[in-house]
Amino acid sequence: MAAIGMIGAGSWGIALSWLLNNNGHKVTVWSALKDEIEMLSREREHKDKLPGVKLDDKISFTTDLEEACTDKELLVLAVPSIFTRKTAAQMKPFVKEGQKIVNVAKGIEENTLMTLDAQIAEELPQADVAVLSGPTHAEEVGRGLPTMIVAAAKKKATAEYLQEIFSSPVFRVYTSPDVLGVELGGAIKNVIALAAGMADGLGYGDNTKAALITRGLAEMSRLGIAMGGHAETFAGLTGMGDLIVTCASVHSRNRKAGYLMGQGKTPQEAMDEVKMVVEGVYSAKAAKALAEKYGVEMPVVEKVNEILFSGLPCKDAVTDLMMRDKKSEHGLLKWEE
Repeated sequence: MAAIGMIGAGSWGIALSWLLNNNGHKVTVWSALKDEIEMLSREREHKDKLPGVKLDDKISFTTDLEEACTDKELLVLAVPSIFTRKTAAQMKPFVKEGQKIVNVAKGIEENTLMTLDAQIAEELPQADVAVLSGPTHAEEVGRGLPTMIVAAAKKKATAEYLQEIFSSPVFRVYTSPDVLGVELGGAIKNVIALAAGMADGLGYGDNTKAALITRGLAEMSRLGIAMGGHAETFAGLTGMGDLIVTCASVHSRNRKAGYLMGQGKTPQEAMDEVKMVVEGVYSAKAAKALAEKYGVEMPVVEKVNEILFSGLPCKDAVTDLMMRDKKSEHGLLKWEE
């Protein structure tokens, strides 16, 4: 049994707490919101973000960050990506040398273009930082539906430790050394999912969705490889797998926000209706900036940015994408002479 601090009490943090408790670990859940912790302690359920998932009495809840971090074998950083750096900085006085920390959020910092693991490592240089990512909506994990995920770390032993901690009959964990690729896949698929949702909101069909997912994967892979990630990662669970589920699932907040925009709502109205952090909105500018920095063409990401921040109508964005210069799908393939 491991003592684990769950830093964040959103839907994903609660689903993972349920999983880890079922795996026999002692979990302490932290939130900065007093009302949220009181509700969780009283109801043993997150009524707002993960209704129907009942939490065992063995799980503890606290607003005291020191309590959540002290004497823990593993800290799981599960706050929304826009709060990752701030929360890591607040944790610093309580994080010991060599402390294992696994990031389970997805995003890129807009002003620095840093992935979340890099932000955590910068704020907590004494820690051993890893990432857990894949096609894992909290609503299904909390119901015990089977899925698979990837634990990525620079050290093989750290990835295998996480594999042991999180694995269960319904939660299969693979390992990977490609931390950068895993982080980029998790962040950029949210931007593509906004586009997929917009297509649904416009009333387009399965053909459109399949095309967006496929070209989105191409964009994600091009950028990731240019930055030092590996092609295998983007063809795997944290690339293609996570992209498919986020673009297609009714549980996807990014797809839902895009759907509302496709129906005519403004980005702010869509986010307000979703009532949870829409990570793709916060990663879109960073993805575009990285594409420019590394000289990578990402037309879907570019059009999502124009919709979000320049007022481009969703339907016009689709026309722009369809009428781009004609190209070969795979530019490196050779024709017969």
